[in-house]
Order: sequence, then C-alpha cells, then structure tokens
Amino acid sequence: MKKYTYTEKKDTRSGFGAGLAELGRTNPNVVALCADLIGSLKMNEFIDENPDRFFQIGIAEANMMCIAAGLTIGGKIPFTGTFANFSTGRVYDQIRQSIAYSNKNVKICASHAGLTLGEDGATHQILEDIGLMKMLPGMTVINTCDYNQTKAATIAIADHVGPVYLRFGRPAVPIFTESDQKFEIGKAVQLTEGNDVTIVATGHLVWEALQASEVLEAKGITAEVINIHTIKPLDDKAILESVKKTGCIVTAEEHNYLGGLGESVARVLSQLHPTPQEFIATNDTFGESGTPAQLMEKYGLNSSAIVNAVEKVIKRK
Repeated sequence: MKKYTYTEKKDTRSGFGAGLAELGRTNPNVVALCADLIGSLKMNEFIDENPDRFFQIGIAEANMMCIAAGLTIGGKIPFTGTFANFSTGRVYDQIRQSIAYSNKNVKICASHAGLTLGEDGATHQILEDIGLMKMLPGMTVINTCDYNQTKAATIAIADHVGPVYLRFGRPAVPIFTESDQKFEIGKAVQLTEGNDVTIVATGHLVWEALQASEVLEAKGITAEVINIHTIKPLDDKAILESVKKTGCIVTAEEHNYLGGLGESVARVLSQLHPTPQEFIATNDTFGESGTPAQLMEKYGLNSSAIVNAVEKVIKRK
C-alpha cells in the first residue's frame, strides 16, 4: 500500500490566501470581499497587490453577499471571505435569493469550519454548512484536505462558471498532496488501493483516513482510501467502482452526519448498489470549546474511530 508522509503542517486557510494571491496576478476579473476578517482569511497578499480590487464590507455579511452578486453583473468574479458559520447560516437567505437562484458567479470562501475551530466553541463551529449549501440548486460544494489542495481549488474555481462554496479551516494539518496538482471539480482522488473496505473522506478527515489505513494494513485489512474534495457534484462513478470491489464503505467528515458527505454517498448506494455503510461524523449535536485534537477525539472524528468503523462494517458484508 502506498504510504503518505509529510514534512510540514500548515493551515488550509493559508492555501486559500496563496491561491487568491495568484489569481490576483493572473485573472484581472477576480475581486475579493471580506467581512472584517482579513487576517483570519489570509487575504493580505491579494490586498497588498490589488488594493483597488478589494472591498472591506465590515461586519455585514448579508450585505457582502448581495454586493458580490451585483459585481458579477459587470463580469467580475467575486471571492467572499469570512468564517464558515457567517458564510452560510447567517446569510442563507441572501445566498439563496441573490446568488443561487440567479446562478451568479460568486465564490463563497469559508474558513474556520467544523470542530477544529477549537476553543471558539459551538457558536462558531458550524457543522451544518455542507448540508445547507449542497441543497441549493446549482451550488458546487468543495471541502479541501490540505494547504496544497486548497490553493489548487481556489485557483480552479475561478474558471468554473456558477456559484461555489469552498470550505477550509484554521488548524495546521499535514501537507501530503502534490504542490503542482491539477484540481478537477467533481473528480475524486484515489489515494490507496484496497480490496476489503472503501473509505471515502473529505477535508481534515482525509489524513486521518490515511493513518487509519496503515493501522488496518497491520491487521491484514486493505483499505481503498478516496479523497472526496467535491461533495457536489459527487463522483458517483469512483464510489461505485470501489464498493463493487470492496463490498463495504466508511464515510468520514467533520460535519453532522445529517446532510453531509455520508448522506450523499448513502443516496447513491441506495439507488444504484446497496452496500453496508458506517458514518464517521458528528451525531446530530453541536460542538463545544476545546483544542481541535480533544474535540476530534471526543466526537469520534479521528483515525482510531475510522479503524473501529471499518472493523464494524466489514462484519456486515
């Protein structure tokens, strides 16, 4: 089985900042808007190089979404930046009415998603955002796993015509994907080959899935790990091809099991190839304050939880 290693950890929000800065140099139609969180969204480099293409909206997220929608009419490609909770829950009506309904070319870029926001607590740790956004007609939903993939995704979505929700986070996580990767929206990435179980993971859980696969290999279980960076549109083909070989699947995400990646996978399987499935996700609950590692352990969102789920689902074949 292919082994993945890393030499550096970095937050995925910095990947967004690097990608946005590169777009600033290569695409004159890209503009950026922020709701008073420039430093947290790592937008400083873009702003320093393109001060006339940046709009500081302040703590007025709903207004930011409406302004972004308006900017598209003149051919601009607006990238909005704030925390995931404020990028979705606070402004859902504006996104639905002003962006999704009229298929505006807005890129909604959301940092500090999930439990790994840590000590800021439940009010900021949105665990429903993927569900909210994937239900909007025409909305593309992306959740990246490391710095390199986030940078590549940020650059790629500028060429996609239509609204996009790009989700990333604050904690430093291993960089294990290629720096020169080609990011294809809607195309899953198979990381390991296996015959006993399929593990599809998204975001921060991809690295945990790889760690779990090594533990499982030592137990004589080969896991096929697939990185689902695009939750909508979902790569049905990659999932189906894998489960037809392995006969069972575990889905892993830093999100409520209601409305997330796991439910999207379950829909595909129930319609086309019924397969035993176990979910790694939060269980219809809010988060709480704690370090990211403490919270991932408590809520069962780590490699050991994935190993346990694999052993459970294999028995259901």
